[in-house]
Amino acid sequence: MTTPNYMAQLGATLVDRGFPILPIQPRSKKPGMYRQGAWHDYPKWSRHCERATTENEVDIWGDWPESGIGIAAGRVIGIDIDVLDAGVSAQIEGLAKRLLGDTPAVRIGRAPKRLLVYRAAQPFAGFKYPPIEVLGQGQQFIAYGIHPDTGQAYDWPVESLVDLNVSDLPAVTEAQAREFAQEAYLLIPPAFRPKSLSVGQRAAGECANLPEQRGTFAAVEDALGYIVNADLDYDSWVRIGMAIKGALGDVGWPLFERWSASSQKFEPKTTAQAWRSFAPQRIGAGTLYKLALDNGWHPAADLQLNGEIVADGVHPARALLEALQSPAPMGSTSAANTGNALPPPKPLPSGWDQVGGVIADMMGLMAATAKRPQPVLALGASLCAVGALMGRKYRTESNIRSNLYVVGIAESGAGKNHSRVVINELFRRANLLQYLGGNKIASGSGLLTAIQRQPAILFQLDEFGMFLSAAADRKRSPRYVCEVLDLMTELYTTSGTTYFGVEYASTQHNDAHRAIHQPCACIYGTTTPLHFWQALQAANIADGSLARFLIMESEDDFPDSNEVFGVIDPPKSLIDRLILIHEGGGQLSGNLTNIGAVDEVLVEPRVVPMTPQARAAFRLLDQALVGQLRTSRGSGYSSILARIEENATKLALIRAV
Repeated sequence: MTTPNYMAQLGATLVDRGFPILPIQPRSKKPGMYRQGAWHDYPKWSRHCERATTENEVDIWGDWPESGIGIAAGRVIGIDIDVLDAGVSAQIEGLAKRLLGDTPAVRIGRAPKRLLVYRAAQPFAGFKYPPIEVLGQGQQFIAYGIHPDTGQAYDWPVESLVDLNVSDLPAVTEAQAREFAQEAYLLIPPAFRPKSLSVGQRAAGECANLPEQRGTFAAVEDALGYIVNADLDYDSWVRIGMAIKGALGDVGWPLFERWSASSQKFEPKTTAQAWRSFAPQRIGAGTLYKLALDNGWHPAADLQLNGEIVADGVHPARALLEALQSPAPMGSTSAANTGNALPPPKPLPSGWDQVGGVIADMMGLMAATAKRPQPVLALGASLCAVGALMGRKYRTESNIRSNLYVVGIAESGAGKNHSRVVINELFRRANLLQYLGGNKIASGSGLLTAIQRQPAILFQLDEFGMFLSAAADRKRSPRYVCEVLDLMTELYTTSGTTYFGVEYASTQHNDAHRAIHQPCACIYGTTTPLHFWQALQAANIADGSLARFLIMESEDDFPDSNEVFGVIDPPKSLIDRLILIHEGGGQLSGNLTNIGAVDEVLVEPRVVPMTPQARAAFRLLDQALVGQLRTSRGSGYSSILARIEENATKLALIRAV
């Protein structure tokens, strides 16, 4: 039987009704993304809990086959009554309607279980009193789809969400929701409460003489074999994870992952996200050992239990601790005073060594600290970052400037964000954070305000494909969104002169007309291939907006991972050279000297000369382009050809500096 495409049928209506939605994989409860002919997990779905769903997103999702619809909780609250007794379930529903309001939105998945939908007076995080769960900020529930157990569609027996506005739902506060959950829990017979692991009052006294919080890897691994993970409730699962991390720190991750995978509820991404969130203070090895002992564990006499014990004068974790505590030079991760060296980071692929200079050092830092090195994205991010630092301080003899627009394309989970994180850290260490603009540009006036404040500025934009799709859709998108792309196009060509803005009849727009002298806006956007290529329209070619962007797509979305990654500790020499670029190499003239990129100053940038060999190379390029331009006259291709030499000159300028 073919599964209906609920997103195509109902998605737009739900958005019009004010519901934040997201795509659900067919016949499952998991958010998903459809790419390359198959459904995949959607790792960043929780962001939909914090904002409204756009029409553009619904248009894209509507083309994904058999897509279900989930509701991103936050503004909307779900009361999940996970009880398979019809009488008890109905009794709890009645309690909810008395305490929280008579909501018309009741969803049935696997009867007699049910979910009631409310509106949050103020968004709050969800919580559990198993088997009662209040779904809040950062969670989601299924609205339309096929239930994976029953094979039947979810049912709304009273009123469907597509017939309701969010404002029609009763509003609840967190305090009201907690009061309901506590009273509802008292109505549930013990037989219907899920199995739970706990160390009770008696165990607390017994644990006083057990080892302290820290444990050893071998002992914890042995103990976990006696703690069965068969459909445990969420709180018990979290307790075990916290105990493992308290006992071993991050070294315990493989044990928690393996133990979690023994349950049918196992979801890799949820498990990894939970592990990163654990910050145990008191729970640790004692809890694990007590639970294992209760289940028949008899540790061997020679098994070391306490991780604080020093064996034969050497702590078991000494090598790891020294490796983590001793800062190693970039590109070297050898462990001090041990014969076991930690594996080195992956080097940049062959060919990238031709980049050279500060750009190459930045790329090297990004490759050494990333889980999955992405040299193409690292190159794009580094060029834009250095281009912003050079803004209004350097120019070519033909007055070309260093403002660059780059789009980095890679699949979700490929490590697109890491280059931005490294740039942020480099600028922080160099006290150059004033060069960083916002991670999103909400409107054309917002873009102008940022550049008026800081005329040389770097915008690092995530989800650029979604932005491009909205900005290029002049029929349905608000004018202030479309203005962003228009202004980007104008600012690109005015970097060597003065931008005067737009004249308005109303005086409230006076700020938009304020002159910006030699603006240098560098834009580094990242996106997935699906969102980027679907966002493109013929108008992007005709108006020349696309031609201003360098499109840089990852060569390998999922390369082999570095075994050591994450800690960003740039060498002082790299920081010093970035500061020197910011200072104009110490040879700036005029009243810009020692002030930086500030709008209220005159700008006399340094001229970077061109060698005879470079002149010859650009002359040949020009001749080749002229022939192609004449051939492509009247087509959209000519707008792209017309920008090739300009972009090449910008890259040469940045590389020379």
